[in-house]
Amino acid sequence: MRKIPCTMMRGGTSRGAFLLAEHLPEEPAQRDAVLMAIMGSGNELEIDGIGGGNPLTSKVAIMSPSVDPRADVDYLFAQVLVHEQRVDTTPNCGNMLSAVGAFAIEQGLVSATHPTTRVRIRNVNTNTFMEADVHTPNGVVEYDGTARIDGVPGTAAPVALTFLNAAGAKTGKIFPTGKRIDYFDDVPVTCMDMATPVVIIPAENMAKSGYELPAELDSDKELLARIESIRRQAGLAMGLGDVSNKVIPKPILISAARKGGAITARYFMPHTCHKALAITGAIALASSCAVEGTVTRQITSSTVYGNINIEHPGGSLDINLSNEGNDPSGIRASVIRTARKIFAGEVYLP
Repeated sequence: MRKIPCTMMRGGTSRGAFLLAEHLPEEPAQRDAVLMAIMGSGNELEIDGIGGGNPLTSKVAIMSPSVDPRADVDYLFAQVLVHEQRVDTTPNCGNMLSAVGAFAIEQGLVSATHPTTRVRIRNVNTNTFMEADVHTPNGVVEYDGTARIDGVPGTAAPVALTFLNAAGAKTGKIFPTGKRIDYFDDVPVTCMDMATPVVIIPAENMAKSGYELPAELDSDKELLARIESIRRQAGLAMGLGDVSNKVIPKPILISAARKGGAITARYFMPHTCHKALAITGAIALASSCAVEGTVTRQITSSTVYGNINIEHPGGSLDINLSNEGNDPSGIRASVIRTARKIFAGEVYLP
């Protein structure tokens, strides 16, 4: 049986396999076949691989030295579908990004400095750039610490992530449809491309409170069908084409915050509700809080740049937004996450 080096890491509220590109086929179809074999794709338990039978635990990060002088490493994210044998490399994943810096340092792609190391990252999926500040006392990656994030037990060392050019990550425009509010199936939505393409939907327009738990939303087949109809129409309007076999745009149901935050979110991936909140989706939603004319601004109180707290099923998430001008495309987003190395070794392919 063939074997390749593999490291399993938790990044934020996601978990996945971290691989070096040099150990994988260059041809995309052959590469994807290897990824599906590693994760056990096509089986609800992913019983014949290392995937966890959930979209949050069936992810892969593929790393290599960057071909762009503005970055140290290139990071290709792959969402390996659980129930069908398919790999989607159209989106980015901000949670997996949380572990990219540590992996790059431990693999010798970036030299560590004391007490922290800044890793410049290019996301290959969207050709966007990020910086990760990783704790490296005495030149060694430190995973233990006191930072806590909702959706993850315990504490760990903080990882500071800054998204440098998140606006128009996939389509080139922060509002790809040219409007700040669109109507699909008579439902008002905001289509944004900020770190990742999303379609933001007021929960009340879907006959929901927006405070339901993920399991309740996932069991509502009529709701899921309505969301998918809106998502497909939004995808066409955003210039993404037929998105029936893509995981973008991601739908987000929103409602007023109940615990002192700016907004409450139920984020879909895109057909199941996230038990917490994706980082890229959170950046898009936080940006919609700060920009006039969105459906979000009709629900939240007037929000200025700075720290924006988003409530989600697992707790809450803070996104810090800054902008030197009035153009939304100049928004920069920062967030604190954590990561942990779970195991390193070799994964065997059938």
